[in-house]
Amino acid sequence: MKKLLLSLIAIFATVAATAQTSTAVPADEEDPYLLLCGQADRAVADGDYEGATHRLLEAMAMRPDEPQNVLLLSNIGMLYSYMDRDSLALSTLDEALRRAPGLRTAMSARARVLLKLRRDKEAYSAFEAVIEADSLNADARYYHGTMALYAGKREIAEADFDVLKASDPTGYPTARALGMLYSLTGREREAIPYLRRIVAVEPEAEFFAALAGCYLALGELSDASAIISDGMAKCPDDPELYYYRAMLNRDRFLLDDARADADRAVSLGLNPARAAALFTK
Repeated sequence: MKKLLLSLIAIFATVAATAQTSTAVPADEEDPYLLLCGQADRAVADGDYEGATHRLLEAMAMRPDEPQNVLLLSNIGMLYSYMDRDSLALSTLDEALRRAPGLRTAMSARARVLLKLRRDKEAYSAFEAVIEADSLNADARYYHGTMALYAGKREIAEADFDVLKASDPTGYPTARALGMLYSLTGREREAIPYLRRIVAVEPEAEFFAALAGCYLALGELSDASAIISDGMAKCPDDPELYYYRAMLNRDRFLLDDARADADRAVSLGLNPARAAALFTK
């Protein structure tokens, strides 16, 4: 969200600067259109998305023929999504693209809204369209590659993430993408530094579990134990963490503890067949 917030502020600044050069305003008067854009900018920075939306709508109503209104419309769509008004966000972004079919900010925002609405096929195609328009678009490469990875389209994911790595080698989205890619494709040693960075920023169960799984695959049981303990301290009822602790205890020949953890994982929602497979090697 922070990245999108900063992008909104940057776009508002661009709108203001462009409108300043394209609109004739007496030197001794302040342009109310620009004032409203500035107020919207500050409202976004304060997290007041409702207020920002109202200011932008006022600006558009004040100067309906202003060419920069299409950018404001795109921003309004993003703000509606921030407020979980996703159907309205989508229709607003569709209108922005009707007015300016090549507006990449609106294309990318629309793809994210479709993804949020779980319209995955449409979102995938929308991110693909962004990439066709801008092959180095990092957001589109990240989301498109992630969706491809989980759909089993490994070559596409690798290609997307190669672009991401080349264009933003130290960026957090790159770390997240490569951590997922390497952990899911048997490259545990490569995945570990990326996953460690991820859990430092997003201490969520899925990332602790992925990191623990890498250490277990490499036979590094002490490191796996430490990560599982850290994960359980933050996410005490996650079935994946109990699954990996069951695996850890099995590998330490603590079979009673392993079975207790496997049973706990199943009670929390883990597939029973997956738990049973721990003891059928």
